[in-house]
Amino acid sequence: MTDISAAHFESVARRTIEGLPEPFRKLAREVALRVADWPERDMLADLGIADRRGLTGLYEGIPLTEKSVWDQPQQPDMVWIFREPILAEWRERGDVALDDLIAHVVIHEFAHHFGWSDEDIARIDRWWE
Repeated sequence: MTDISAAHFESVARRTIEGLPEPFRKLAREVALRVADWPERDMLADLGIADRRGLTGLYEGIPLTEKSVWDQPQQPDMVWIFREPILAEWRERGDVALDDLIAHVVIHEFAHHFGWSDEDIARIDRWWE
């Protein structure tokens, strides 16, 4: 299993969203979800990431904890899932099911939407240990 389609990634991501408890599920449904093969160069540059395999997902938007009723959205909040970097990590790790890794990336990015920092997520998500 080496050439997994973007449609498979999107299907796993949507199932993951539907598996969230309410009210998180309702809030997550309001975020645009995009699956791309690779992150765009400007995304990597903005984050200071040199290796394009180093970015498996990205949340773009204003976290719910920072939104105001006065904010005028310029674009919808969006979660990006990057297929090739996830596949590369999955192959390198060899110890996790691909769908579990996809779901993990999805949950991590939606946690940012809900206002969690990487440090907050790391305190409760021991995925990398």
